[in-house]
Amino acid sequence: MPLSARADFAVLAALEEFGALSQAEIGRRLGVDRNDVSGILNRLEDGRRVHRQADPANRRRNVVTVTAAGRLHLEELQQHADAVQAELLAGLDTEERRQLHSLLAKLLDSHKPLQA
Repeated sequence: MPLSARADFAVLAALEEFGALSQAEIGRRLGVDRNDVSGILNRLEDGRRVHRQADPANRRRNVVTVTAAGRLHLEELQQHADAVQAELLAGLDTEERRQLHSLLAKLLDSHKPLQA
């Protein structure tokens, strides 16, 4: 999956999971620099996959929401990721996959997320 598709996936998944977020909050949640978030959002907005509007409570910040086209794009990216994962893990049986998942989750839990 190209880098731009991974970035799109991360942003769209965050919006799908958490709902409308400010650009700054997207950056904090994903550990992505705010300038990079802006570029990702520009690309997604050009494709009508997200909608940005001024926050009524604070006009200096933008609130970003995912659109129907963005949800469809996220679904397509997820299907691609699932296919790649299935291919990657094809050599593992069910128990080995469970064990790998458990170990990776333990590894991630032992590290705090990066702060943007």
